Amino acid sequence: MLIDVGLTCRETEKRMRRLELSMDRVKAIFISHEHGDHIKGLEVIAGKYKLPVYITEDTLRHSRLRLDMSLVRSFQAYKPVTIGALIIHPFTKFHDAADAHSFVVESNGVKVGVFTDIGTPCSHLTTHFAQCHAAFLEANYDEAMLENGRYPYHLKKRISGDVGHLSNKQALELFIAHRPSFMSHIFLSHLSQDNNTPELALSAFTPHADKVDISVASRYHEGNVYHITSGKIPAPPKKVSQQRAVQTSLF
Repeated sequence: MLIDVGLTCRETEKRMRRLELSMDRVKAIFISHEHGDHIKGLEVIAGKYKLPVYITEDTLRHSRLRLDMSLVRSFQAYKPVTIGALIIHPFTKFHDAADAHSFVVESNGVKVGVFTDIGTPCSHLTTHFAQCHAAFLEANYDEAMLENGRYPYHLKKRISGDVGHLSNKQALELFIAHRPSFMSHIFLSHLSQDNNTPELALSAFTPHADKVDISVASRYHEGNVYHITSGKIPAPPKKVSQQRAVQTSLF
C-alpha cells in the first residue's frame, strides 16, 4: 500500500524501480489529508493502476481531486481497514486540514506508524506511538532556524502552532517519553527544506537513541527497504520480497 502520493507518477515509479519494488504489488492508497504535497500524484497513479483510494469524505471534498469514483473508498477514524495481510489503523490528528489522519500499519503483530503533519502530540498520537516497532516521525523544523529564517511571521506561527508541524524538540520529547522498549527504528520525516537540516535532526536524537536505529527520510531520493521484526534488536536494511514482511520506504 501507499500512504499519500506527493510525487508525480513518473517519479514514484522511478523510485520504486530503483528499490526493486513493483507497482503491481500495490493494492491500495491511503490519503492522510488534502494538502498538495500529499496528493500531487494521486489522480494519475490511481487512474493508471486502478488502485482503490481510501480517503475520508471531508478530505475528498476539500481536495478538489478528480478521481474515478468507482475507486474511492471511505474510511473512518479508529475503524481498522484490512488490505491483504495488512491492517491499517487510522486515527485523527491536529493539523490544519479538513479531516487529517495518521496511520499505523500492522502485519503479523508488527506495527509501523506514519506520524507526520502534526501540530500537537495529543494522547491519540502518544498511545499509538507506544505500540510501534518502527515509525516515521515528523521532525519538521528547528526552532531557531524557523525563528530567524525568511518566512513571514504568519507562516512561522502556522508552522509552530497547535495545528502546524512538530519541531525537532517536540519529536524528541515524544520519542523519549513514549517509545516502547521493543522499538527498533525511527525515520525522521517531513523535514523542512528551509527550517531544518538532517544534521540538526540527527544530532538531537542520536544521544538518546539507545538501541533504536535513527535515520532521516530524504526528500530528494528513496530510502532503503526495511524488514521490521517484532524483536528488540534492530534489523539491518535489506531488500526483501516476502509478502508477509512489513516493507517501508518513504519517497
